[in-house]
Amino acid sequence: MSEPARTRPLALLLGVGLMLGISLQPQWLTTAAGVADHPAAMLLMWAMSAGLVRGVGFVPQHWLPRWLLGLPAMLLALLAALWRIVLIN
Repeated sequence: MSEPARTRPLALLLGVGLMLGISLQPQWLTTAAGVADHPAAMLLMWAMSAGLVRGVGFVPQHWLPRWLLGLPAMLLALLAALWRIVLIN
């Protein structure tokens, strides 16, 4: 059987925070020259998606989406995006 759904407030807060931050400050995802930084955008969107999925308590049954949308993957994507943003700017 599957485990009962549990909300994870910190993951949900991170997902909603990234959603609002990216929507209100899209210049976070550009280089100093004003060009779109697609790898940083992809990593931040991955972290946002994982935060929202796990934050509301959904746990995929298949191993691949469970791994891609898990908390460790969320943190890894967030750290990689922040590293990329700091490195580029």
